[in-house]
Amino acid sequence: MTDLHIHHTRLTPQMRSVLQRMERAGRPPLHTLLPAQARAAYEAGADVLEVPRAALARVDDFTIRARDGHAMPARLYAPSLDTGLPVLLYLHGGGFTIGSIATHDVLCRELARRAGCMVVSLDYRLAPEHKFPTACHDAWDALAWLAAHADTLGGDRARLAVGGDSAGGTLSAVNAILARDAGLPLALQLLFYPGCAAHQDTPSHATFARGLVLEEPAISWFFGNYVTTRAQREDWRFAPLHADDVEGVAAAWIGLAECDPLVDEGVDYADKLRAAGVAVDLEIYRGVTHEFIKMGRAIPEALQAHADAAAALRRAFGLE
Repeated sequence: MTDLHIHHTRLTPQMRSVLQRMERAGRPPLHTLLPAQARAAYEAGADVLEVPRAALARVDDFTIRARDGHAMPARLYAPSLDTGLPVLLYLHGGGFTIGSIATHDVLCRELARRAGCMVVSLDYRLAPEHKFPTACHDAWDALAWLAAHADTLGGDRARLAVGGDSAGGTLSAVNAILARDAGLPLALQLLFYPGCAAHQDTPSHATFARGLVLEEPAISWFFGNYVTTRAQREDWRFAPLHADDVEGVAAAWIGLAECDPLVDEGVDYADKLRAAGVAVDLEIYRGVTHEFIKMGRAIPEALQAHADAAAALRRAFGLE
């Protein structure tokens, strides 16, 4: 029995079926493509397993200026036309290389609809065209802008949260530390399977290296596009586990996939936060892989994660 077989037995039947369908489709792995091709391929497949696209009262495209003057595309989602809604800044996943507002549109609509908050999704700049720490700067510049100007969008500047999946989870964890340092109170950091470690050397990286959506060669490719030196890998803005001190950062809701190379570092980061006295709600969804939250049509755990994350946002924003 191969390692592959052993950990595949942990998968739910629905998850196994999704993996079989992906295998049968026989598409070239993203890490074998040029970045622009990989982005197009990821976008083409982004909604295949998603829940239906929810209609919302408001969906507006606008831009936020980064510190160097770059106009970052952003999309605002609101479940009602009420003013004073709390605001979640959402940072998409994709290994700092792929992903966009478009690829995470359905997920952001679900969070806005279920949590009853405004969601602002950001197109931060991607690698390899824009290497570390551009994505960190872009994410922080957007959060700082919302803290100053959310009212111009009809949002409540005093009730802000930050969230994201995978690389976007990393950027969210970083934003929570920067917010603490800037004296900017955040209601919550919402982290779906965030990358937190410098060197991908936890046991789960070995156990789940192959055959489960996010594969080791892809991780190496993504991160190789973004961080180019050992010093950058060990910078806490790439690996929040390397942050000296996380005391006083926002409360965290962390949702992990059991069969994911990133699961161990997500647990380690939850432990680091708890050790610093930060309130942490940690959920590990059994039998599913990285990227499962974008598979709500096929994977019931995705719907559960959407509901759990939305409930955490409602509590944090005082909407309960």
